[in-house]
Amino acid sequence: MKDLLIRQIIGNDYAVVTEDGDKVFQLLSHYLIDKETVTLDFEGVDLLTTAFLNSAIGQLYGNSTFTSEFLNTHLKLKNIAPEDKHLFVWVIERAKQYFKDKKGFDNSADKAIYGDK
Repeated sequence: MKDLLIRQIIGNDYAVVTEDGDKVFQLLSHYLIDKETVTLDFEGVDLLTTAFLNSAIGQLYGNSTFTSEFLNTHLKLKNIAPEDKHLFVWVIERAKQYFKDKKGFDNSADKAIYGDK
C-alpha cells in the first residue's frame, strides 16, 4: 500500500487548482497502473475544491484501465474534513456520468454556451 500525503505533493495547505490536482493524478495513476492500493491523505489540507478533485481523481474515471470497481478497492481516502466529504461523492458521480457519455456532455455544454447553430 502506498500513502500519498496531498499537502506534501502540492506544497501547501490549499488543494484548489487543477495544476496541483494534475500532480496528484500523475502520481496516483502511476501506482494504480501497477495495481497498488493507494491512500490519499488529506491531513493538513485546509481548503479543498472540486476543480482540484476533478483533476486529481475525476480523470481516473476517463482511463479505461481503471474501472469503478478497481478504484473502489485500490483507492482509499484519509483525513477528509467532514464538510468536504460531499465534494468527493459529487466529483466521482459527475466523472462517471461525463466519461460514460463524453460526446453528449460536450455537445450539451456547447449548446448551453454557444446556442444552436
